[in-house]
Amino acid sequence: MDLTALFKMSYGLYVVSADDGEQRAACLINTATQVTAEPPRLTVAVNKENVTSGVISRAGKFAVTAVDITADMPYLGNFGFRCSADYDKFATYGVAEAGGVPYCPDHACAVYACRLIDTVDVGTHYLFVGEVEVSERLNDEEPMTYSYYHTTLKGKTPKKASSYQA
Repeated sequence: MDLTALFKMSYGLYVVSADDGEQRAACLINTATQVTAEPPRLTVAVNKENVTSGVISRAGKFAVTAVDITADMPYLGNFGFRCSADYDKFATYGVAEAGGVPYCPDHACAVYACRLIDTVDVGTHYLFVGEVEVSERLNDEEPMTYSYYHTTLKGKTPKKASSYQA
């Protein structure tokens, strides 16, 4: 099987965040998808080992921001290569709220606040299904694709990413 064929699937980069009242967490993901229009629903895949997974489960809601092409490697590294257990990912960048969920508006072209309606165990990740309760365009920048991240920014895929291959 040629697993490099999976590299031809298109993805974006997103920051998913949540706050359960005790802990605030966020992580960079490449797997977020609109699955229905009426009602509007999204899915996000988050590694089970990420602190963000537990916070989403406990909070019952989450926010997703579409990262735009103005994002640089320090921003992406802040959300993608650090752990919310021992690092406040919101300390360096701005924080706002959508639907009662914190998110970082910096380098984000849209935000979606979702109420968690289902969780599917897909092995290494949870697939969280959320009904969109708030959606807002934040700027007119283009969203960053995973291809742009790899080819232009020369970014690496972290081990906990759904698209990671050893």
